[in-house]
Amino acid sequence: MVKLDKIYTRGGDKGETSLTDGTRAKKYAPRVEAYGSIDESNAAIGLARLHTSGAADEKLARIQNDLFDLGADVSLPAGTKFEEQALRISQTQIDRLEQEIDQMNENLDPLKSFTLPGGSPASAFLHQARTVTRRAERLLVKVAEQEAISPLAIKYLNRLSDHLFVLSRKTNNDGKDDVLWIPGENRK
Repeated sequence: MVKLDKIYTRGGDKGETSLTDGTRAKKYAPRVEAYGSIDESNAAIGLARLHTSGAADEKLARIQNDLFDLGADVSLPAGTKFEEQALRISQTQIDRLEQEIDQMNENLDPLKSFTLPGGSPASAFLHQARTVTRRAERLLVKVAEQEAISPLAIKYLNRLSDHLFVLSRKTNNDGKDDVLWIPGENRK
């Protein structure tokens, strides 16, 4: 279990932070940017949870915990001496997202246009979380081009953004209150 006695350490006062294996990295390093965006995604989901209840809230609570697992995964470079005890995203976590996407999508009408963020507060905040999650995914893909990253970490973020999209529709009265994009509507 994690124990935090002291919140500030002064270790980052010169623009560096420690990765899980103890190596130092610039706070703007691509890996640090990626897990920082994962943290932002978690915060955006926390805002969405202020407007959800029941099954949707339970899903989001579990996802928030998964995102801490993902942050731990990304903050530990692969192949270090700590690899055996590394907390890595598992295929089970991805499978759960896929099962929930399929289950939520069953009762939704097929889309005939892209959706605009809105309809309900929960849906709008879920769209915000989705876009932050997509940014985290893009950053992690960039890191993976230069450093070893678990492919399951990238896959989890990809599936999570899909999950947040479908959940945003679910919280919009099963998609009935979705705000649809009307191409060229304001060009007249």
